[in-house]
Amino acid sequence: MNITKAQNLACPIDGKKLKQTDKQYVCENGHTFDIARQGYVNLLPVQHKRSKQPGDSKAMVLARTDFLNAGYYQAVAEKLTEMVSAQIINDNSINHNEHCILDAGCGEGYYFDFIFNALKNETGVGKLSFIGLDISKDAVIQAAKRNKQISWVVGTNRQPPVEEKSVDIILCLFGFISFDGFYKTVKPGGKIIIVDPGAEHLKELREIIYPEIKKPDQQRSLQTENTGFSLVHSEKLQFKVNIANKTQINNLLLMTPHFYRASKAGREVACNLQQLDLTIDVVFSVLEKS
Repeated sequence: MNITKAQNLACPIDGKKLKQTDKQYVCENGHTFDIARQGYVNLLPVQHKRSKQPGDSKAMVLARTDFLNAGYYQAVAEKLTEMVSAQIINDNSINHNEHCILDAGCGEGYYFDFIFNALKNETGVGKLSFIGLDISKDAVIQAAKRNKQISWVVGTNRQPPVEEKSVDIILCLFGFISFDGFYKTVKPGGKIIIVDPGAEHLKELREIIYPEIKKPDQQRSLQTENTGFSLVHSEKLQFKVNIANKTQINNLLLMTPHFYRASKAGREVACNLQQLDLTIDVVFSVLEKS
């Protein structure tokens, strides 16, 4: 694959195409956005923020980085890469030699970097560009350290700062889905690949930190009526991991919403564990734009 920098970023203020200079992105109406020294660009205007520092905190980002780098979720990354590769190979559209992949809610970039490194070695002459988008500036800063060939962007899934109908595949892993924003962004016939927690996901941890266990909402990715997307494929991945490291157990708790939802007593018990056998249970759903 011929990896290229994304050419379809758009101004978050007026939607016009952004052109890159040495240190800025500029639209035809003169709106400018500086490229940070780490290599990312912030395309999240103040009016699009719902808090002063939206998204995951620096502590959550660092915890997730450390945990994912240890390889506990590598099987999820491998399955996701397999599905992305299949979509590209089976694409029969007129522009099947050029693909843009958007990771909407890329976090610290573990999964997107994994996919990038797998696809760059695939044979073929097609062009492929990657855009990693997250509302958390701290997450994007961390992601930019992983891979300089990916276009990392601070922005919102509600209004992805890319040109309309310019993305072939959108990834959304354990994140916020905006069908309106995604519909405007993805090409006709394009795909969304959603990764959601299954009913058994992290059940051993949840049994420790909650007095009563509630099953995750598995129907979110399937409720596609009136969204402009239809479900074309769904599959489940379940496996066990052993975390024999107190620091990594603490990282796991801190990197998830469970840290804030758990009782104080539950958090204390979890944080003092020396090892934990854990079920990883995720559901992959592929949606196609009508």
